[in-house]
Amino acid sequence: MPLAIASPAFEPGASIPEPYTCDGADAAPPLGWTGVPAGTRSFALIVDDPDAPDPAAPKRTYVHWVLYDIPGSITGLGPEVAAGDLPDGTREGLNDWDRTGYGGPCPPIGRHRYFFKLYALDVELGDRGALTKAELLDAMEGHVLEQAELVGTYERSR
Repeated sequence: MPLAIASPAFEPGASIPEPYTCDGADAAPPLGWTGVPAGTRSFALIVDDPDAPDPAAPKRTYVHWVLYDIPGSITGLGPEVAAGDLPDGTREGLNDWDRTGYGGPCPPIGRHRYFFKLYALDVELGDRGALTKAELLDAMEGHVLEQAELVGTYERSR
């Protein structure tokens, strides 16, 4: 069975509920995964939006959350997980608000897609500080056993 990631809060391709966005509590949605490959020592998670700022004319991918060194024995993150609630050993990187932690969907225009990308790694990366997405991808190179993704969407009702 291949690695798979899901959320009880929304179906793949469906709208992310408001509590998990800037229009709600801006809390991270609960996530779970199955099909963990043999030899997994840790996981990394990157949440990003490739439709910024406007899905009709995207100019960049906006990073919402960066986590690494999630223990290999963990099979999910609970609802509204915050820095203090992360599994022991989990490290947070920098999002594009230049801070650690989850920043929920808050698109300025249109319906955006949000990719929750989970990577099973054959190593623990160790404390490398608050890595950016690019730095994390570099650090993971050659260590990814499998990856999975969950896509949700969001459009502000304003």
